[in-house]
Amino acid sequence: MWQMQTDDKIEEHYIPRYANNGNEFMHEYCDRLRRVLTQTKDVKVGVGKKSRIEKAPKYNTDKIILQRVIESCEYYKQLHEKDMLNKSNVTFREYQTDIIERGSDILINNGFLYLAMEVRTGKTLTSFGIAENVVTKNAIFVTKKKAIDSIRNDYDMLNPSFNITIINYESLHTVADDYHWDLVILDEAHSIGAFPKPNQRCQTVRDILVKYKPRVILLSGTPTPESYSQMYHQVCYIPGNPFSSFKNFYRFSDAYVNVTEKKINGLFIKDYSKGRESILEVMKPYTISYTQAEAGFKTKTTEKVLEVTLKDSTYTLISKLKKDLVVEGKSEIILGDTPVKLMMKMHQLFSGTIKFESGNSMVLDTTKAEFIRSHFNGKKIGIFYKFKEELNALQQVFKDDLTTELSVFEDTDKSIALQIVSGREGISLRDAECLVYYNIDFSATSYWQSKDRMTTKDRPDNDVYWIFSKGGIEHDIYKAVTKKKDYTVNHFKKLIA
Repeated sequence: MWQMQTDDKIEEHYIPRYANNGNEFMHEYCDRLRRVLTQTKDVKVGVGKKSRIEKAPKYNTDKIILQRVIESCEYYKQLHEKDMLNKSNVTFREYQTDIIERGSDILINNGFLYLAMEVRTGKTLTSFGIAENVVTKNAIFVTKKKAIDSIRNDYDMLNPSFNITIINYESLHTVADDYHWDLVILDEAHSIGAFPKPNQRCQTVRDILVKYKPRVILLSGTPTPESYSQMYHQVCYIPGNPFSSFKNFYRFSDAYVNVTEKKINGLFIKDYSKGRESILEVMKPYTISYTQAEAGFKTKTTEKVLEVTLKDSTYTLISKLKKDLVVEGKSEIILGDTPVKLMMKMHQLFSGTIKFESGNSMVLDTTKAEFIRSHFNGKKIGIFYKFKEELNALQQVFKDDLTTELSVFEDTDKSIALQIVSGREGISLRDAECLVYYNIDFSATSYWQSKDRMTTKDRPDNDVYWIFSKGGIEHDIYKAVTKKKDYTVNHFKKLIA
C-alpha cells in the first residue's frame, strides 16, 4: 500500500468548493466576495462645523460570515500558490486531453466512467487527469501488488492536488475505513467480473462503494476478455449503473445472457458465458474506448518458439504417469487419476517441476532455465513463469542476476522473473530487450495481455520467445490461446487420445 496525504486544513470550515472547480477559481471567487462585502460608503458623522465624512461598511454583513469569507480567500490563495509551485511537468498527449475532458463530463453526470484503453495508452495518467479535473479530494487506486510502484511514479510525476492511497485488491479491506473516499479507481477492473457469483474482490469493492457512494473510474484494456457476462459484477454495486434494476446476476442473465447447459463429470451445469453484445451497447454512454492503433502505436511483435530436450529421466517419469496414472516414490506420490489432474501434472513435468499429492513441490529438471541463461546470455530480459517451482529453477541457474522486483529490474542490469497471471497486467517491462516464456498459461487472456508488456509508442519491435519442451503439451496450448481460446481438459483429452 502507498498513501499520499497533505496537511491542508479541513475545508468544511471554509466556503464549500464548487464542483469541477480548482483552487485558482475558488480563490478568485472568494476574493470577489471579499471585495463586495468589504465595500464602504461615505457617512456624515456629527453636525454643524464639527461634522465629518467617514467610511462605513456598505453592507451590514454578519461579522462571522465576513471572517469566513476573508479566511476562505486566504485559504484558497495558499492552495493555488502551492499548486503553482508544484506544477506538474506532465504534458498529456492530445488524445489523453480529449479523453480527460469527455471522461470528466461522463463521471460528473453519471457517477462512474469506464476507460477501456488498451495497454500502454496511458490509462493511469488519464484517470489521474480526470480525477484532478473533477476536483477530487481523497482518491483510492486499487490495483495489483506488482503495479503499485509504477502507479505511484505516475502520481508523483503528475503531482496532482488530491490525496491518494494506492493499494492492491487483497489489502483493500485494511483501509476501507481510513477516509471518506470521494473517488475510487479500479485498475484491471475485469478481474472483479467473475460470474455467476461475485468473487472476493468484487465483494470487498462493494463494501466501499455502498458505504461512501463515491464516483468510480474503472480501467481495463480488456473489459470482457472471456465473456460479455463479466461486465455485470464490475458495475453492479455502483449507484446509477445501467443494470441496477436487476436484483442479482441471475436476473440480469434473464435479459442479457443466452443461458445454455454443459456436461461436466456426468452432470448438466448451466453455462452463463454467452453474454449478449447488447451488454456493451448498454454500457456505451459510460465508456470511452481507445486502441493502440488510434494512439499511433506501430509496434510489431515477433514470436519465436524455441524447443529444448529435457533429461531422459523426466521423459521416463512422464511416460510412466501417462500409462499408469500414478507414480509412487519413497515418500511422495504423483497422481493423475483424472483428466484434469493428469493435464496439470504433465504440464508441470514438461517444464521440469512437480507438485506432489502431499502438497509439497520440487524442481526435477533445470534444462529450460539453463537454456534460457545460455541462449540469452548478456541480455536484460523479462521472464514469465507459471508454477512457483519454475521460479526456483530460474533462481538456481541465474543466481544473483535475477530479480522479481520491478524497481530493481529498472535500476540494474538484472533480468526479471514474473508469474504470468500476476505480471500480465498493470506493469511495464519497457526496459527488457525481449520477453521469454519459461512456460505457457492455459488462459488466452494471459497470452494476449502478458506479451504486450514491453510495448511503448516509441518501440517499433517486440521480440517474444516461447521455450517449449520436445514432445510437451505447450505446443498444443499455444495453438489454442493464439486463437483466443482457453486451453481446456477437452483439448487435452484429444491430444492424449
